[in-house]
Amino acid sequence: MRLRPDDRRAQLLALAVRMFTERAYDDFSMDELARAAGVSKGLLYHYFPSKRALYVEVLRGAAGELLELMQPQPGLPLAEQLRAALLEYMAYVRARAGAYRAMLRGGIGNDPDVAAVAERVRRTIRERILEGLRIPEPAPRLRITITGWVGLVEAASLDWLEHDDLDGERLVDLLVDGLVALLASLQRTSSRRRNG
Repeated sequence: MRLRPDDRRAQLLALAVRMFTERAYDDFSMDELARAAGVSKGLLYHYFPSKRALYVEVLRGAAGELLELMQPQPGLPLAEQLRAALLEYMAYVRARAGAYRAMLRGGIGNDPDVAAVAERVRRTIRERILEGLRIPEPAPRLRITITGWVGLVEAASLDWLEHDDLDGERLVDLLVDGLVALLASLQRTSSRRRNG
């Protein structure tokens, strides 16, 4: 059966997602993907001009999926919104460990497009936290604090995947408590500077 171009592209992406999560970038073959999809290499290259282009597209899709799962819930207090978003984040990390690792660690060296995918996720998380705080233009100290916390979430989740020795909900609680403590410390420091 002949697929419509959008359906064929989606099929190829879905197969590539599965294959990239099962093996490293260097172990992935466009020939193997073409065989698995039952298409010619020429058709595969029509949709994706290179293995790198396909890989970047897979990572963009994974990042979009992660951000969609972490949509803010405006009716909740910020700490509860954060907890709900992080529960989704950790569920994604667990279910899509290969894609998550690839998004953060690349797999094809220092590729600017791969780095841009990870940075988009970081920036969106940071912006959502600032929206929850109702601070559209943060002072440098707040921006740096939240950026550092996002890095902590990434490092902690990679450690969690590697060691698998802490319950996901406990990790989420630890991370939420960490951000709350950082924000409280930042506020205390700012108050002392104003009053001192």
